[in-house]
Amino acid sequence: MTSKADKRGRIYLPKEIREKHGRKYRIVELPSHVALFPVADDPLAAIEDEVGDALAGKDVDELKAEARSKAAREVAAERDEEGA
Repeated sequence: MTSKADKRGRIYLPKEIREKHGRKYRIVELPSHVALFPVADDPLAAIEDEVGDALAGKDVDELKAEARSKAAREVAAERDEEGA
């Protein structure tokens, strides 16, 4: 599926996509592309629905540090692939 931004920079998302993923998205610019990630109305509830009690008892600061570290590694790996 492709879409084109209008003169005001808006991109049309088909009804099926909006119905499945919602109307709010986080835009993430990566070295080689831009990605849209749906944002739930209640992000915490959405995470709990996905992972169940897998995060129970885990330190929030530790989870944040781990997530940031993993994201940095993935971005670095993507940059390495581009440079290769």
